[in-house]
Amino acid sequence: MSKVTRRTFLKSSTAIGAGVLVCGTASTPRVFGANERLRIAVAGVNGRGSGHISGYLEQPNVEIAYLIDPDQNVLDRRLKALEEKVQGKYTCKGVADVREALEDKSLDAISIAAPNHWHSPMTIWAAQAGKHVYVEKPMSHDIAEGRVAWEAQKKYNVVVQHGTQSRSNSGNAGLHQAIHEGKFGKLKISYGYACKPRSGIGFKEPSDPPSNLDWNLWRGPAVIDQFHGNFVHYNWHWFWVTGNGELNNQGTHQLDMAFWALDPSVTHPVRAMAIGGRFQWNDQGETPNTMFGIAEYPNGQYVFFNVRNVNYQGYQSQVENQYYFEDGGKIVRGQYYAKGSDKGERVSVPAGKVTPGGNWGSFIAACRAGDPQMANGNAAQAHYSCTLGHLINNSYRLGQKVPFNAKAGRFGDNADAYEHFMTLHALMRDGVGVPEDKAEYVVGPWLNFDAQTERFTGEFAEQANKLVQDPHRPGFEVPAADKV
Repeated sequence: MSKVTRRTFLKSSTAIGAGVLVCGTASTPRVFGANERLRIAVAGVNGRGSGHISGYLEQPNVEIAYLIDPDQNVLDRRLKALEEKVQGKYTCKGVADVREALEDKSLDAISIAAPNHWHSPMTIWAAQAGKHVYVEKPMSHDIAEGRVAWEAQKKYNVVVQHGTQSRSNSGNAGLHQAIHEGKFGKLKISYGYACKPRSGIGFKEPSDPPSNLDWNLWRGPAVIDQFHGNFVHYNWHWFWVTGNGELNNQGTHQLDMAFWALDPSVTHPVRAMAIGGRFQWNDQGETPNTMFGIAEYPNGQYVFFNVRNVNYQGYQSQVENQYYFEDGGKIVRGQYYAKGSDKGERVSVPAGKVTPGGNWGSFIAACRAGDPQMANGNAAQAHYSCTLGHLINNSYRLGQKVPFNAKAGRFGDNADAYEHFMTLHALMRDGVGVPEDKAEYVVGPWLNFDAQTERFTGEFAEQANKLVQDPHRPGFEVPAADKV
C-alpha cells in the first residue's frame, strides 16, 4: 500500500473541490438514479463498524468499496467475512489510512466508526473531498472541532448524518413535536440517563504496540506518547485524550434526545456543571463512572443527566429520557403523570416527520438525493447535542474533590437538581456501598458559556477555554472554522 501524506491529500482534495463530476461538492452534488450503485467506505471496523457493514449490506445498490482500519488483523478478518457475504458481486479494498480511500474519485460516501478522536477529522477530510458522511456519535471529540465539522458540511454541501438512531424514529419525532407545541405544558427539565452496568478496566503497563497495529494511524490526531493495551480496542472510551466517557458515549443518544425536546430556538446552554466520580473500580480509567450533570439554557429550560456505570446486587439499568413540565406533570417511560399522580396514562401522539428507512436507509436516501436536509440528525443538531456533553464533561475535568456526602451537591436554590442528585447519591451509598465521608466526589464549577463565540466566560474561563480544542499531532491538525 502506498502511503498517502496529508500534504498530497489536501492537494488532491483541493482539486476535487474544483471539479464538476464529484459527489457532494458545493457546486455539483451528485444525484443518483434509482438503479445506480452508491460506493461507500467504512472506517473503523472492529466494533461498531461491523454494524455499519451489516447495515449497508441490507441496502439495495450499495457497494462497500473500502474497509479502513489500522489493525491489520481486524481488517483481514472483516474483509474475509465481507467477501463471503457479497459472493463476488463486487470487490472491497482494505486500507489502513482513510486518506487513501478519500482520494478515490469514484467513492461517494464514508461511514465512520473509528474512536472518538478521529470522528471530526475524518468528517472534515471527507467533506473536503466531496464525500457524504455518516459519523458515529459523538460527531466531535471537543467543542471547536465540532464547529469545524459543521462548517465543512455547509461549505461542501455534503450530507452529514450523526449516528444517533433515535433521530430516525418517527415516534420520537412526534413526541418532541408535541412537546414543542405545548401539548403537556411548558417543558422545564429534559432529563437523560445513561446508566448501564460496566466494570473496571484494570491496569495495562506501557509497551510497544503490537506488530499488526499501525500505531501512528490509530492515534492520529491524539497527542499520545506511549502505547498501552487499554487503548485498543474499546477502553479508549475511558481516557480523555481519545474518548469522552459514558456521557458522550452511550449518553450521546440520550443527550441528543434531551436537546431535541428543548424549545427549537435554543442552541447552547448558558452554563453547565457536573458532580461525580470513578467509584468502586480503582483502575486506569480517567472518566467518571458516576455523574450528575446540569445545563441551563437562556430560556430557563434545563437538561439534567445521570451516568451510573457501576454494578451491584439489584442494580437498575436506565438508558432513557424523561420530561418534566412546569405544571408538575412528567413523562416517564412512555407514560404521562399529572402533578401529584402516581397513575400514568400512555402517551399517544401522531408520528413525526423523518426520512424513512431507519438510520442506514435514510442516509443512503439523502446521499442519492444529494440533500443534507434529509439527514436524520444533521451536523448542526450533532454539534449542539455533543457540545452539551462537552460542557458538562469540562466542568467535571476542572472539578475539586470533596467528601462523599449529601452536602457535596452545590445547586444553589435549584430544588429539582438537589432532589435528583440525592436519588443518585442514595443509590451509590446504599447500593454500591460507597462510604460517606470516606470517599470523594469531584465537584465541577459552574462554567458560563457564550453561545455566539463558543467560548467560556467568567471566573473559570481561562482554564475551561483550554479544553475547547484538543492539541493535535502534526499531520493530523483540524483547520480553523473559517479556513475549512
